[in-house]
Amino acid sequence: MKRGFWLSAGLAAGATGAVLASRWAKRQAQKMSPVYIAKEMEHELVDLSKRVASSVAEGKRAMKEREREIRGEIEGRR
Repeated sequence: MKRGFWLSAGLAAGATGAVLASRWAKRQAQKMSPVYIAKEMEHELVDLSKRVASSVAEGKRAMKEREREIRGEIEGRR
């Protein structure tokens, strides 16, 4: 009786582990597919372009502010 129980429990645990490992392997394989990688790269490039645009806008804002400061200093000297 005990051996039968432990045999059944072991078989069930092994089957469950095999199913979970199979599912995990399929998900990992899908993540490595060219289509998935292309979609991820697209999202990353869109994010990068937004960051670059934000940096350029911030640089222009800082440049205009500094130009105003310099012009103010020049006007003050006259």
